[in-house]
Amino acid sequence: MGQRNLYVEARIRADLDELWARTQEPSEHQRWDLRFTEIGYLPREEGEPQHFRYATRVLPGLTVAGTGVSAGEKERPDGTRTSALRFSSPHPLSLLAEGSGYWRYVPDGDGVRFLTGYDYRPRWGAFGACADRLLFRPLIGWATAWSFDRLRLWLERGITPERARTNWLLEMAGRALLLVLACTGFGFGSLLRLTGPLAPLFFYWMPTLALVSLALALLAPPLPGTPAARRCLRRPPTRVQAPRLLRTLENPR
Repeated sequence: MGQRNLYVEARIRADLDELWARTQEPSEHQRWDLRFTEIGYLPREEGEPQHFRYATRVLPGLTVAGTGVSAGEKERPDGTRTSALRFSSPHPLSLLAEGSGYWRYVPDGDGVRFLTGYDYRPRWGAFGACADRLLFRPLIGWATAWSFDRLRLWLERGITPERARTNWLLEMAGRALLLVLACTGFGFGSLLRLTGPLAPLFFYWMPTLALVSLALALLAPPLPGTPAARRCLRRPPTRVQAPRLLRTLENPR
């Protein structure tokens, strides 16, 4: 579809069956995946692929919806599991016109390598292609990696997706405060008056304090209970191919 496929991988120390349930059950999936607000299965006949509806709240009062079809292989000879899907959205405000992707579950010692690869076709012509390359594709890649780490925290540490989101918001607020303090010199004039006889000492150390605060705000690693996209692998370690299962699915309309 023109651009480099998106790839995200997280190593999760969890039971394979539990990971499968948290990712395949819509009510669980929509809790940790930042890309979706609602996911619901549609009725199906026995033996048919599973059709579903998804919705994403882009802005207050604006929800973009679409449909998809998925199938999974829970028992494979090599012990891995695979889930594949195709999706599309007729909503005129959805940059994603249609796409496809897969999840792989690869047992690895005391954990599971949980990875995804997917791609999509943007709409809106040349403008959409440019917006996708410069803004949307990096953003959706970040959101996928952030969500995978939020799932990891849920399975490994028992931190619910809702709590993980709160942790992230609080940490971002703290970093923003440090950044503001560093850029404003900690309210230089006001603090000098408050420090009284210590004003010369504060004046001497203020640049160092500002630089340390700036470094903490921008470079400090995330707290252990805060989801972070940087913990996930964003490029495949080896050449990967989409599973054959994906070719069996029709494009949803």
